[in-house]
Formats: sequence, structure tokens, C-alpha cells
Amino acid sequence: MNKPLRIGTRDSELAMWQAETVQAQLARLGVDSVLHPVKSTGDIILDKPLYELGITGIFTKTLDIALINGEIDIAVHSMKDVPTALPKGMVQTAVLEREVTNDVLIHKGDHFLLDENGKATIATGSLRRKAQWLHRYKNHTVTDLRGNVNTRLIKLIENDWQGAIFAQAGLKRIKLLPKDAMELDWMVPAPAQGAMVIVAMQENQEAVNASSQLNHLPSEQATTIEREFLRTLEGGCTAPIGALATIKDQTVYFKGCLHALDGSKELVIEKETTLAQIANFGKRCAQEILDNGGKELMQNIKDEQNNPVN
Repeated sequence: MNKPLRIGTRDSELAMWQAETVQAQLARLGVDSVLHPVKSTGDIILDKPLYELGITGIFTKTLDIALINGEIDIAVHSMKDVPTALPKGMVQTAVLEREVTNDVLIHKGDHFLLDENGKATIATGSLRRKAQWLHRYKNHTVTDLRGNVNTRLIKLIENDWQGAIFAQAGLKRIKLLPKDAMELDWMVPAPAQGAMVIVAMQENQEAVNASSQLNHLPSEQATTIEREFLRTLEGGCTAPIGALATIKDQTVYFKGCLHALDGSKELVIEKETTLAQIANFGKRCAQEILDNGGKELMQNIKDEQNNPVN
């Protein structure tokens, strides 16, 4: 490009790390770039749970507008924050090589977990994490926790909660992962958790061509399956949905789940296929969930969200 590629990003420490990583990888390809940090609505409104804000792509909308207005050339996102349907004219150009996918518990002593009948308060702003935690620990209380990674860690220190749940990838990237963090290997992550994605306007061919060189095919294939599963289940509704596709040799292993908001019900699917047969694999897995109680569960979730109990 004649002019530096303008990279749009949120202004949190983690988002800036991600954008700087993209900038460094572009530089290795001989592509000059500059960073354009912005603050998203999701970073500004911190006193309400995300699902109550009713905005699709709350962490990406500000950058979407900047792309559409031609203020930036590409945007870098945590892929799990990106809606499965991009705005008209916008395309996914690259999925970078994925980091670890699992969630971790940052805790103040893990003794409370040894007693399944014990009481504890765990913090998270994620419906998925809340539902999966309550399904496993029925006597625990889950409280809402919002803000960027740094803000959430400070809130955990300041409150009398026993722990808070984070994506391991985010903490690892900005070197804030405690040595005693508990890996939650039983918790199914958010679709595309641990992955970074680049988007651009399709008409901006220079930006598309430059950034598409950073695509990591196995990460793209896995996240495509997971997001297909999410899109098929969602139906325009925010729900506790987990999905993880892993690729080994030429085989794809998939695990997906849907929970009731309070964790009282769980639907799980585990399937495998070959790389040659991954077209619509995520959709097929989601359809199996829907056909085995998922339709009714999704309707219950929508009803609860439309008619919240005060």
C-alpha cells in the first residue's frame, strides 16, 4: 500500500496487544501500518450485564462504523466477540493462529470446590460460563462481572467473591495469568474463543490482500465450524452456547453444548468427521441439538429474556 494500513482496535490492554501482534506480523510481510484505538460501547457501559444491553456485536459495532466510513482499513477483534453475520460489504480476511481455548478460574483458595455441597460466589459476565458453572455447582451463586481483563481482576480483589472466570488466552497474552489459576477443562469454551480475527471492507482490495496473508487455515476451519454451530442455534437470541472443534491429522473432533440460563438443563453433542467433510458440519451438529430438545430450550431462553423476573 502507498499509505500505511490503518488498524482499528479497542483500546484495552488486551485489544492493543492483539492489534500490535497483527501490526508486527504485517511488518514482517513488508506492510506498513498504524494503530487507531477506539472505545466500544461494551467498554463504556459497565453497570449492566451484556445480555441486557440488547446490542448485537457490542464490542465490534464502533469499529464496524469506522470501517464503513473509511476511517480505518482493517479491524482486529477477539473472534468470540464478533457476530456470526458481518455487516453488508464487510468480509473476514484472516483468522490468526489460535491460542489456548479453555477458561480458567482465578480464585482465593480452591478449598471451596472440594465440597460439592459447599457455598461460594463466582463472578462472570458470560451467560455460558454462568450456566455451565451452575450446572456443576448447584449451590453456588454467580454474580455479574463486567469490564476489560484488568478491571475484572481488580474487582475480584475488591469483592468478597471466591473466584472469577476468565479466558486463559487473554490472561496469557498480557502476562496476567496467575500460577495457581485453575484450568476448567470440563467447561466448553465460547465459539472461537482464543482466536483473533481480521475484518475489512470487501471493496478495499489492498487491505483484503495484505491482511489475508496472515490467515492460519486450521484455526479458520475450526472457528468456522464453531460459529456455524452458534449461528444455527442462536436464532437472534443470546444463549449459553459452547463449542469447540479441534483438528488432529485429518480428523475434526467437535463438542458443543446448550444450557438453560440457570444451568438446570444441559444438551451436549460430541461428534467427529474428516476434514474433507467439514462443509456444514457445525450446522449439522446444531440441528441435532435442536431436534433433541434444543428448540424448546431455546424458546424458554427467549421467553425468560423477554420477560425477566425482577
